[in-house]
Amino acid sequence: MKAAVFDRFGEPRDVLEVRDLPEMEPGPGQVRVRMLASPVNPSDLLVVRGQYGRLPALPATPGFEGVGIVEQTGPGFLKVLRGLRPGRRVAVLNAKGGNWQEKVILPARQLVPVPPDLPDDQVASFFVNPAAALVMTRWVLRVRSGSWLLQTAAGSALGRMVDRLGRFYGFRIINVVRRRQQADELIKAGCDAVICTTDEVMEERVLAITGGAGVPYAIDAVGGATALSVLRSLAPSGRMLVYGTLSMEPITLDPRSLIGGQKQLEGFWLSEWAPRQRILTMLKLFRTTIKLMRAGILTTPTGNSYPLDEIRAAVDEAESPGKQGKVLLRIGRS
Repeated sequence: MKAAVFDRFGEPRDVLEVRDLPEMEPGPGQVRVRMLASPVNPSDLLVVRGQYGRLPALPATPGFEGVGIVEQTGPGFLKVLRGLRPGRRVAVLNAKGGNWQEKVILPARQLVPVPPDLPDDQVASFFVNPAAALVMTRWVLRVRSGSWLLQTAAGSALGRMVDRLGRFYGFRIINVVRRRQQADELIKAGCDAVICTTDEVMEERVLAITGGAGVPYAIDAVGGATALSVLRSLAPSGRMLVYGTLSMEPITLDPRSLIGGQKQLEGFWLSEWAPRQRILTMLKLFRTTIKLMRAGILTTPTGNSYPLDEIRAAVDEAESPGKQGKVLLRIGRS
């Protein structure tokens, strides 16, 4: 079978190559899935560069999520979960990475059976952004209807999902972006409030928008000076989640920013949150995600797709500033 492999950390287009690997047999409680598609996510490329929070042993194959067809189950499988019979289409949540190959073997718990009305391109991006957006806002922060939530990187796919969640559940969003073009797009889309940090001061604009109160909730994907501005924009007893490091810069924090007003700064990483949850909790999350996908709330805009053999072209486009939607690797056919 074909797989995208890298032997050393570095720039994805320089270190990724497609190789033939032997096909493996599933063990007890495992499932072999024939992959259909997998998105090229920023987290995948951070792994290839050696910059992600958890790195694989080399050589390795990237790919945290995707969609595939159950092909074979290992011994004792039916005692684990009866819903994953051969031929069933599933979302493939590969916590260790490895979905950029034609077939993958992993525990049954990391597969989610999906209904036939959800298209492959949406199932391929079933978990990373949709689950993070939903869990952060509704399960961790528990943002109340009518309250303000501030988010950075608001022009991203995840940021757009958070904005739609706000409209659906009734909380208001202050969207923070760096480029004026992005700000204009969000304003045109009818967002509650938009701040462009290129020509506006975040703290001043937040106070103006909230009538001097600040925001009770915030999520940040940037870090560095941007995260510090978010922290300063919190209302007394406000809570802030940091879930990304786009700036690759540390947060230089004056403890008084937390002490004054009893503010809370927390980290969130879906890869660590999910394994700590009970199976029933995860099943509830999956059902809610499917419901909100059907409603158009947690959908992912998709762009061009590439066969596995064109992996370098795929990763180049995934990082191009003007790309239209999520880039997909088309690995197999239904």
